[in-house]
Amino acid sequence: MTVERLTLRRVNVRSVLVPMRRPVVSKVGLFDQWPMILIDIETEQGIVGRSYLEPYLKSCMRSIVAVIHDLAAARAGRPIRPLEDFQQGLKSLNLVGNEGIAMIAVAGLDMAAWDALAKAAGMPLAAFLGGSLGGVPAYNSNGLWLGEVASLGDEARELVAEGGFAGLKLRLGRERLADDLAAIDTVRAAVGEDIKLMVDFNQGLSLGDALHRCHALDAQGLYWLEEPIAYNNLAGFAQLARELTTPVQLGENFYGPRALFQALAMGCGDYVMPDLMRIGGVTGWLRGAAIAGAAGIQVSTHLYPEFAAHLMRVTETAHWLEWQDWANPILAEPYPVAGGVLSIPDRPGAGLEWDEAAVRRYHYDA
Repeated sequence: MTVERLTLRRVNVRSVLVPMRRPVVSKVGLFDQWPMILIDIETEQGIVGRSYLEPYLKSCMRSIVAVIHDLAAARAGRPIRPLEDFQQGLKSLNLVGNEGIAMIAVAGLDMAAWDALAKAAGMPLAAFLGGSLGGVPAYNSNGLWLGEVASLGDEARELVAEGGFAGLKLRLGRERLADDLAAIDTVRAAVGEDIKLMVDFNQGLSLGDALHRCHALDAQGLYWLEEPIAYNNLAGFAQLARELTTPVQLGENFYGPRALFQALAMGCGDYVMPDLMRIGGVTGWLRGAAIAGAAGIQVSTHLYPEFAAHLMRVTETAHWLEWQDWANPILAEPYPVAGGVLSIPDRPGAGLEWDEAAVRRYHYDA
């Protein structure tokens, strides 16, 4: 079998609501169940390409699934060619715009298509893309939400121990600056000064509040300040990046590689962290990572640690992988993390297999 002959037969799409070990409590909402869309691209050659999406809002899954089916129906019987399919998928949706649901649907199919091609070649995705297997430095993003400050110390110790992590994600943006400072102090007292703290405001501040809050936190030795303001306030991000000494992180809300280019051209941040669902899957990531590499900007990941780990192995300015295990309950073999490093299994494609019993258990009729 040759890769060029891999032909799309049909797509099977299922929705699940997965329980959270630690509920998300942030400025973007409260989640004790995590909505996921599972995508299986079936080919005429018998190879199945897999991917998943995490659309945050269960009410949006029905619309995303419908667009995925429409895109796949238009490609049925044709060779799987992700670079071409990416462009054609976006062109076909131009009249409704290439952000939001349009890009998310294109990205989901793109990831599954690359997975199928790598499987057809009998290679892990990282190797298929010209890289190699190996470890990817990761920080733990599974907790430290906007809960009671007094509980953060014990939770921080648990998070470090889950995989020998050297970095943790801490959410900030409480009503009082004093409470954010207390959260930082509590975590540091529990895990020590050597643990890196990546802090995330989840777009929870106005620009004025962000200028006050972030300047006040600038001497805290934080590793980065992530999305203090609304993702599309690029002028505000540029102002923060100019004025602060702590690096500014953004990018999980870049819809497509051109959005990443625009943000870098405006000097909006010191680091970027594209999200595979929004940047455009594997194809969008490769194009965005090339732009960041040319600019000398370090690239971290947002969600999707399984696919993202492979892509970090072929990213010139690879930085940190965000580790969160929210998909683990429906995966047959979750990826291992030890010593603060995610190890990519030597399996064809991205290495995803569903735990079908769990998929049935958590099925959601979208």
